[in-house]
Amino acid sequence: MDSTAPSRDGSVNGSGNGTVQSVDRALDVLEALAERGGEAGLSEIAAGTGLPYGTIHRLLRTLLARGYVRQESDRRYALGGALVRLGGVAERMVATLAQPYLARMVELSGETANLAVLEGDFVVYVAQVPSPRRLRMFAEVGRRVLPHSTAVGKVLMADRAEEEVAALVGRTGMPRRTANTITDLPGMLTELRRVRERGYAMDLGEEELGVHCMAVGVRDGGRTVAAMSVSGPVGRIEVLDREELAEGMRKIAHDFGVALGA
Repeated sequence: MDSTAPSRDGSVNGSGNGTVQSVDRALDVLEALAERGGEAGLSEIAAGTGLPYGTIHRLLRTLLARGYVRQESDRRYALGGALVRLGGVAERMVATLAQPYLARMVELSGETANLAVLEGDFVVYVAQVPSPRRLRMFAEVGRRVLPHSTAVGKVLMADRAEEEVAALVGRTGMPRRTANTITDLPGMLTELRRVRERGYAMDLGEEELGVHCMAVGVRDGGRTVAAMSVSGPVGRIEVLDREELAEGMRKIAHDFGVALGA
């Protein structure tokens, strides 16, 4: 029997890969909303998915009914509360899976290692393995911060188009956390280009004075889905060989990305 034969609603994708077209398209809509900070108008969803307006309307009706999308008073659409339940379970699974890889980063650097993701417009720390040293950095798991002043945030933004970055910081602003914080869009875009060129990001006392942080991206399916970092007192981070540390961190992050896709 042909495994790609259409079901009664004709929704099996005809490409031969056995995917269900309606599910595929619904996920495209959710991803388009997520990529636009969790909220978008119909035209933005259409631009992000390439789907016809009629198809998007039908998909949104189902997603609205199931609570995965909600409609705002200005007729824009936003990610709904049903995703929070799924996201919470997924985050806990990812955090558990990340522990041995974060432990490798601690062994590599001697400093606290963190895993963070971008949720809407905020960076969220989802896992941590602390440094064994008495003086160590600590970022509370579940803490939400704006991305512009952190190394993990820069790594996560560097994977996005400059227009998306501009839209994100346009919504959140770029408040000054310390005298070192980048607070203007041109400066941030230049910094993100530097991140892409060298393959890692630095926070040089931009979120908290006296603390330096290095972060690398975790890629899955060709996209940066998370960031892993090490952070410590400026005096200890400065004496490390930055390129050697980055190379080791990228290897660990690659291994973690492979595990995520397994």
